[in-house]
Amino acid sequence: MLLLSIFAVQGADKKAPFKPGPTESYPCRQTQEKVTIAVQPFDTQEKTRLAFDKLDPNRYGILPVLVIVRNDGADTLMLEGLRVEYIAESRQKIEAIPSREVAKVNAPGRPRIYGGPLPTQLPRSSTKKNPLTDWAIEGRAFAAKALPPGESASGFFYFEASHRPGASLYLTGLRVAPSRRELFYFEIPLDDAASRR
Repeated sequence: MLLLSIFAVQGADKKAPFKPGPTESYPCRQTQEKVTIAVQPFDTQEKTRLAFDKLDPNRYGILPVLVIVRNDGADTLMLEGLRVEYIAESRQKIEAIPSREVAKVNAPGRPRIYGGPLPTQLPRSSTKKNPLTDWAIEGRAFAAKALPPGESASGFFYFEASHRPGASLYLTGLRVAPSRRELFYFEIPLDDAASRR
């Protein structure tokens, strides 16, 4: 049996680890062919504190969106080709940023080099630490490649966007393992009221 972990933990976390709820606990969700996908934008400091502690990626122009996939079908799902886009209210499509690239989006400026008081001293650099290099960005990213029947996988996708009403998340590339058949796309409104069915 393939054992999936919800998140890859890359550092020792002193607090209780973040664990998303079941798909049915999220109002922004959609089910088709016995696959349910729930999504939740983490667009406020209150929400981001749950998963990222003191780091609020929104302050740096990065919107984290939690995605939970539940497979209630009879076959394993292949997720390595999963493609996720944020569709703004204007219908502009914004592709997810790979988690390892998030820190490069709004990295602090180049280091300033300045010399010491004596001409014989080596120059010292002064740089600001980029908060987006925090382990939680990659550690909480969606990483599952396959999803056996009866299992769930979850994690964050990151977008260079600010969340606005009327936006949705568009997901493609989920395939049924034995046949490699691609499932129909999911387009899930990110407004709680619009998603309740």
